[in-house]
Amino acid sequence: MERTTVLITGCSSGIGLGLAVRLAADAARRFKGNGATRHWGGAAPPGVSPGQAGTGGRPGADSAARAVLSPAVFATMRDLAKGERLLERLGGRCPDTLEVLQLDVTDPRSLAAAAQRVQGQRLDVLVCNAGVGLMGPLETCSDQAMKSLFDVNLFGAVRTIQAFLPAMKRRRAGRIIVSSSIGGLQGLPFNSVYCASKFAVEGLCESLAIVLRPFNIHLTLVECGPVNTSFLANLQRPDPEGSELQGLDAETRGLYRRYLRHCQSLFCDAAQEVDEVLQVFLEAIGTPCPPLRCVTTQRFAPLWRLRLASPDGSAYVGAMHDFVFGRGEAGGDRP
Repeated sequence: MERTTVLITGCSSGIGLGLAVRLAADAARRFKGNGATRHWGGAAPPGVSPGQAGTGGRPGADSAARAVLSPAVFATMRDLAKGERLLERLGGRCPDTLEVLQLDVTDPRSLAAAAQRVQGQRLDVLVCNAGVGLMGPLETCSDQAMKSLFDVNLFGAVRTIQAFLPAMKRRRAGRIIVSSSIGGLQGLPFNSVYCASKFAVEGLCESLAIVLRPFNIHLTLVECGPVNTSFLANLQRPDPEGSELQGLDAETRGLYRRYLRHCQSLFCDAAQEVDEVLQVFLEAIGTPCPPLRCVTTQRFAPLWRLRLASPDGSAYVGAMHDFVFGRGEAGGDRP
């Protein structure tokens, strides 16, 4: 079976980490390397001495033993120090199917270095998974926070695709998988800037997919709902009792508190496990003709279908308000 080479961004945690582990440990060896030297981003992985790097963590291996299979899975992350979690998931050994690279999607020089490392290998699949979140009343979102979000979620995806697309075009083959969100299909309260970035990603990919069709390059958006990862814990959001909301009107503060309670309940009741979401990514990688969009959960299908069925948007706005805050309630805290 011919091997498949994959590069994934955002592998320090969550979906990216899980996908890198799943592909690198693939029992069918569909991602087996091809016989060149592998590295850990030019340095030893955390917990492995420089003399062990590239030898699967085996102590005492000499330099000749490091000429092992080149990786078929390039797991990238902004901070290589966070690669320790990836190594732990692989049993403390860096397999010959994996290479961890430093890649910051906001830094063109970092992207160029990663593209140079992969140059000469046939990159079959590019997974644009790096992303950040921003939650809260719009009035509390600073210019810097909004620019940083777009720099990762939208422009980071653009830069990454720009870096690897020319080689795919020359081969007239490849596929690009982009981590999107239910928030790219429908507006979500107190996620206006995040949803704006994901709406932009959806428009980017839909437009690009049309142009890539003659090149035999498939582009797929994987639209996730709530997933049990550290994403929610790590996203920027103001404390509902903190100073950031002091200048905000009481009704909006009340709505925000209720939205946070709604989120907590939703994650308890409806959040998917990472392994369930990974199946959608694996199908997008393995399907001969993957679709433009794959939704990982049908939990919110009635709402996004209502958005499409109601051209003026009023039915969706009302339904989403009732879903989050309760039917017929205008807002604020209730006694």
